[in-house]
Amino acid sequence: MQMFRKLLIAASLASALPAMAAETILIKDVRVFDGHKVHAQRSVLLQGGKIASADFKGKAPAGAKVVEGAGRTLLPGLIDSHVHAYRFPDLPLLFGVTTQVDMFMPVAAMQDVQRRMAKGENQASTDIFSAGMLATAPGGHGAEYGIPVPTLTTPGEAQAWVDARIAEGSNFIKIIVESGGVGTRKFNSLDMPTVKALVDAAHKRGKLAVVHISTLEDARAALETGADGLVHLFTGDAIGDADLKALVKLARERKAFVIPTFSVMESIAGLREKDVIEDKALASLLDKEQMMTLHSSYGSEPKPQRLTAPNAVVAALHKAGVPVLAGTDAGNAGTQYGASMHHEMLSMTKAGMSPLAVLAAATSAPAKAFRLGQRGQVAKGYKADLVLVEGDPTTDILATRRIVEVWKDGEPVSPARAKKQEQVAQELSRKSVPLALPADGRISLFSKDKLASPFGTGWMPSNDAFLGGKSTVKVEYADEAAVSVQASVQPGFAFPWAGLAFIPGSGPMAAADLSNAKVLRFRVKGDGKRYAVAIMSKAGSIPVNVPFEAGADWQEVSLPLAGFKGVDTSTITMIGFNAGPQPGDYQFQIADVRLMPQ
Repeated sequence: MQMFRKLLIAASLASALPAMAAETILIKDVRVFDGHKVHAQRSVLLQGGKIASADFKGKAPAGAKVVEGAGRTLLPGLIDSHVHAYRFPDLPLLFGVTTQVDMFMPVAAMQDVQRRMAKGENQASTDIFSAGMLATAPGGHGAEYGIPVPTLTTPGEAQAWVDARIAEGSNFIKIIVESGGVGTRKFNSLDMPTVKALVDAAHKRGKLAVVHISTLEDARAALETGADGLVHLFTGDAIGDADLKALVKLARERKAFVIPTFSVMESIAGLREKDVIEDKALASLLDKEQMMTLHSSYGSEPKPQRLTAPNAVVAALHKAGVPVLAGTDAGNAGTQYGASMHHEMLSMTKAGMSPLAVLAAATSAPAKAFRLGQRGQVAKGYKADLVLVEGDPTTDILATRRIVEVWKDGEPVSPARAKKQEQVAQELSRKSVPLALPADGRISLFSKDKLASPFGTGWMPSNDAFLGGKSTVKVEYADEAAVSVQASVQPGFAFPWAGLAFIPGSGPMAAADLSNAKVLRFRVKGDGKRYAVAIMSKAGSIPVNVPFEAGADWQEVSLPLAGFKGVDTSTITMIGFNAGPQPGDYQFQIADVRLMPQ
């Protein structure tokens, strides 16, 4: 969570390249998907960062760069309709995603990218249209990330809340309807009268109102309020025919759009984007940290049956003519900016949409739904945000991955793609030097004077206070080189915790290569309650937890590091021994913590 907070801040500090005059480019004799239909052969002229002609005739203008299009397809730049753009602002472009619709970001970061876009200085990054702050209840989903979120509880607060977001620069209003949670932690949620008041307030100011949901019941209730779109679907092993027909009928009658976000639903179902991970061309643009995020997932084990319901809903929505938009929810475990868009489009075809329909769902449809102006089509006067690929993605959606060139505001992205590929290749060629572990593996050198360690920053108390939580912890030397941990875990953060942490790197969030270690061993005793070892590596925004119990008598716990799924042991930033998330008072003693080679 600390990494998430720092990266949110870092997003607002992204540097911008100065504006430059785009060269004249003629893409000659190319198959064109214009956002709606296919043209077998056209030539497209780009001038001044715009499409000067979508069907150019005659000789190339003097000085124009000519790009041969035979055997290739030109597409509008892809639009990811659901992201959380707090990291890697230049990464989506490398995969042909030229615009992102962001569902929650700090106001300063949103305003920064808006300034760059207004000045024409955003060629090196995707354009972003954002909700800024989201509408949620106190203790609701979205308020758990350690940044201040303005909440509300009653319909009477809705107009002032919406007006404040518009004054900050929000392009649309996002509303959270979510009473679910993780484990014993449940979120508070806005009631439907307040949701309807927010929708009405947004519409009164000419803004779209979209709703986050995670159940069929909430989806129907949100549409009943007049929401313009659902920014998720819901997982489920099945959906009844009557429920399916009723939901589709309601969405069609309300003229709403739906963003399924298969990429994150699959992560929740314990599935990984193997098609992306194993694609050499896509992987060549992802460094180790970015790849590790794709190797993670929210679900602990694969449950593909959980995709039965959303697959059926998408097929029925599309058949009924309800706009279905491509969006990944990138920024979450199991997703990656840009790369996941290609997986999302594949998943949409597996749900029953044709490649042609999916391409529209990733270009012209989101541009229309979110009122994004002259983008999402290959048409005269539109932004020269384009993707050139080998083959024909209108019949084979996998062809979107065979990228020849990407243009952002008429500027080619190929130099940035080549640079990133070189960086990734160099990273792969470098051999990491793992830290030499102590001969006995012991990393806890506890004494009355100091909680020492043989390397790294060392041991320290840890709790959720820096993320706005209310949990507290007291760590004291006990005896026999043991420490006593007294924790009070309190509500106030989505995943409250308190405990003891070992920082193996040179500072907070600095990574240490502990790949020589295969097993974590320690001795523990306590109050008989359930605890967790939490390990975080550089690629993860949240730690991976494995439970243990602290009984009345000393016992040795041995945990294989391979059991911490998604953790890269060569980039470990923290090993914690935590109480929580169940609120209450906890007490345990821990000693003889070792990292062992076997």
